[in-house]
Amino acid sequence: MFNEIEFEKIKRLPKYVFASINEIKLQMRQNGEDVIDFSMGNPDGATPQHIIDKLCESAQKPKNHGYSVSKGIYKLRLAVANWYKRKYNVDFNPDTEVCISMGSKEGYVHLVQAITNPGDNAIVCSPAYPIHYYAFILNGANVVNIPIKWDNEMNLDYESYFSDLKKSIQNTYPKPKFVVVNFPHNPTTVVVQKDFYERLVNIAKKERFYIISDIAYAELCFDDFKTPSIFEVEGAKDVAVETYTLSKTYNMAGWRVGCVVGNPKMIGALQKIKSWIDYGMHTPTQIAATIALDGPQDCIDEIKAKYEHRAKVLIESFKNAGWELSKPKASMFIWGKIPEKYQEMGSLEFCKRILQEAKVAFSPGIGFGDNGEGYVRIALIENDKRIRQAAKNIKQFFRNS
Repeated sequence: MFNEIEFEKIKRLPKYVFASINEIKLQMRQNGEDVIDFSMGNPDGATPQHIIDKLCESAQKPKNHGYSVSKGIYKLRLAVANWYKRKYNVDFNPDTEVCISMGSKEGYVHLVQAITNPGDNAIVCSPAYPIHYYAFILNGANVVNIPIKWDNEMNLDYESYFSDLKKSIQNTYPKPKFVVVNFPHNPTTVVVQKDFYERLVNIAKKERFYIISDIAYAELCFDDFKTPSIFEVEGAKDVAVETYTLSKTYNMAGWRVGCVVGNPKMIGALQKIKSWIDYGMHTPTQIAATIALDGPQDCIDEIKAKYEHRAKVLIESFKNAGWELSKPKASMFIWGKIPEKYQEMGSLEFCKRILQEAKVAFSPGIGFGDNGEGYVRIALIENDKRIRQAAKNIKQFFRNS
């Protein structure tokens, strides 16, 4: 042990809030207790069969087991470009404006590593998916938070956001180089329309910053809502990149397939750093991912319908237990305000208590940043029977506490 050698980068990371919940879950399960787990956004359904079949077929070919291409095989990059063309009528050059990543999280982290200098400032919404903050912090940058506010239908409060953005730009030195947005938002499920990106792109051009947009939940939309892409806005390629993943859309979370698209300068930086760090993902996985994007898409409707149905069942069941929740317009989560009676204990203690006493696991809002306090994130990953059982357990917890 060399105590004089410090790992300063790791010291910048706080204790992982969710770890304490995971430790309790693990101990309970080791003791034979059944935990109804809504804490992690890990899809519980099977990957569509035609995608699995293509993986098996391509894995039989010896030529597919060598080193791959760090930026992704051409056919998968082309499939991503075609997906954007079909869904958003946007054209991308698969060579210079698309990079395949091992899930959108890896692509995001390596992008930030490639483009960030020590002392840079980035603006990130709060609460947020933790890596949206800490990718910058790990690379010596600073993060300025903008609190997320929304209406009763989970629409972003534009005026509040852009007012805070303006103040943050004016009051931050050096001027922010990057603004991160993520809609449908994780963890809150808050959504925006195309006009949000029109305003943001105009400000980015005026104030000279790059935008990183994350649309991981783009396909998981309910009722008549449709997730917009920043690239529907004319001129967005001048200032923006966007990340997307197959994890939620096709139940492929463990496959680790994502992409980053957009501004050629930023994509070029990501492609270059990946060429030094990795050799790309397993080629059969990329071939199967190509089939996912180019093949039949009716599986998406089935997956989306499952999440929408579960949201309905959960909201109704929890209401009967005495807990009012708002319906999301998109994503695989519900952002639940902790009942007033339990607000003072905070989201982490609330989650510990309800896990230990009701055997139901949630993600505490504080784990997504200070502005997440007072809420829990509920992932729609349990079936109807277990959702209703969770509601019964929670109702008993409310009565006894």
